[in-house]
Amino acid sequence: MASIKFVLRKNQEDKTGRFPLYIRLIKDRKTKFITTGLKLKESEWDQDNQKVKRNYPNSARMNAFLAQKMADAQALVADTERKRSYVSANKLKEAIKGKSSENFFDYAYDRCERIKGILAPQTYKAYKMNLNKFEHFLKTRDIYFDDITAGLLNDYINYLTTKLKNNATTTHIAINVLKIMFKYAIREDVIAPNIYPFTNIKVKKNNSKKQFLNKEQLEQLKNYKITRCNTEAYFRDMFLFCCYAGGLRFSDVVTLRWKNYNEIENRITVDIRKTKRTHQFKIGKTAIEILNKYKSEFNEAEDFIFPIITDSNFFEKTAEYQANHISNKNALCGQKLRRIGKELEFPFTLSFHLSRHTFATQALANGMRIEYVSKLLDHSDIGITQVYAKIVNDELDKAVEQYIE
Repeated sequence: MASIKFVLRKNQEDKTGRFPLYIRLIKDRKTKFITTGLKLKESEWDQDNQKVKRNYPNSARMNAFLAQKMADAQALVADTERKRSYVSANKLKEAIKGKSSENFFDYAYDRCERIKGILAPQTYKAYKMNLNKFEHFLKTRDIYFDDITAGLLNDYINYLTTKLKNNATTTHIAINVLKIMFKYAIREDVIAPNIYPFTNIKVKKNNSKKQFLNKEQLEQLKNYKITRCNTEAYFRDMFLFCCYAGGLRFSDVVTLRWKNYNEIENRITVDIRKTKRTHQFKIGKTAIEILNKYKSEFNEAEDFIFPIITDSNFFEKTAEYQANHISNKNALCGQKLRRIGKELEFPFTLSFHLSRHTFATQALANGMRIEYVSKLLDHSDIGITQVYAKIVNDELDKAVEQYIE
């Protein structure tokens, strides 16, 4: 419960010997002052009775004014505390001054909807999921920007790591989503920059090593006999195709149609879903052999090359439907590849994205110039591709240490 009363600020004497009269609010041992706009001499103020003395001009009228001001302030404090499970001293101060602090979740969820059209579907999904996670931690949506302090964030980090057992990268992403919402709110002048609580909040991401298949592992995967279902064979072939065909992402290869393949030039032309750029490149012998497995005289230009998506009206559906459908197929693909990887006893978890890493490292190891690899991967910056060059160099160093004395 907040404490509220008038105080004469005696450390702020002006040249006429008067002191400003403030409303002093104390909540959770934090003190806030709200000016009344009134200045008094010490001899004109009765601190015990909380009113001006008779020697003050028009004292009766002034006391009526102060009584009303105090009643209004107390009513605002009581109403604000009643509506919210927790309220900060700063929020109460703003309520008395007539300023309303923005509800964090109202703003954040609304912001997600406003930028939904320019976000990748998976990014939008990640924003919403992490906002829901924070809401679950708080057990309420009734929280304001200024209630989110460094202390609260550290409690949340502790909850993520100890209760939910989130790793460093997952925790980093959860905090980063909150940070993004604060930055949007500051940019839109919804909140003041000085309440930004992340300055001293540090969460490290895992230094994860990029995994890839070497030549022997690629051969093992090629020769792996599928005995369970056709879908498993489709996913395995898609993975191998991407290892040899520019490291296409899952979303781009699963939606690849025969019209995207120029058989005469052995060229793929596709609109990359992530970057929205049209991308084209030639494919080599192994990738062509994989495509030929799925080629028949009955193929239509609009048919999917790999028969994973069976919805013939897929491209007529909404972007959200397409994204969710691809996400579900990607999850199924992950299950199938993990099982294959375990049976082949690979020293890492086999996931579809490793096909992209495998293409990059194999191309560089075989002497392809890094700018060409960057172009084939459709990287926006060659610096991204240099990660793979370092991997290849590290592998070469290991080979020298192992085989050359």
